Amino acid sequence: MNALNVIMGMVGPWQWVIIGIAILLLFGGKKIPELMRGLGSGIKEFKDASKEDETNESNNESKSIK
Repeated sequence: MNALNVIMGMVGPWQWVIIGIAILLLFGGKKIPELMRGLGSGIKEFKDASKEDETNESNNESKSIK
């Protein structure tokens, strides 16, 4: 079983509400959108880099076959 599924199963809906309130209190309402934008751009860069890596690997494999 995936570790994330185990963790998600252990945390109920009320715990998520408390976690959300704690994050709101720690960072404030103005900082959360900035944090989410940064997280989103980081994920996008990671996906782009992994796609480039897959493309480079497939090109190298096709060159070595020829």
